[in-house]
Amino acid sequence: MARLKKLTPQILRNMILKEKKNIMNESDPLVAGIDDPADVNAEEVPAGEEGRALEKDIDYIKALKIQEAKLTQKLNMIKKAKKLISERLLKRI
Repeated sequence: MARLKKLTPQILRNMILKEKKNIMNESDPLVAGIDDPADVNAEEVPAGEEGRALEKDIDYIKALKIQEAKLTQKLNMIKKAKKLISERLLKRI
């Protein structure tokens, strides 16, 4: 039975860097020798569940933006109230 090698931070770092280099070499069209983007063959898939999921994600982002705007308004109101109270306290001292 083979002995297991202890996974140290240095070994893990080296593994990650090696995999990063492999991924960059595989996915980079310039490394593959393709100069024109039109020469790249893209895999096309029919729209289905992916399209609906994407649509749901976009709707959720829009809802989050609305919620963020409301929270920003509340935060501004709180900051104004805090500033007003601190000014009032400084006048009384």
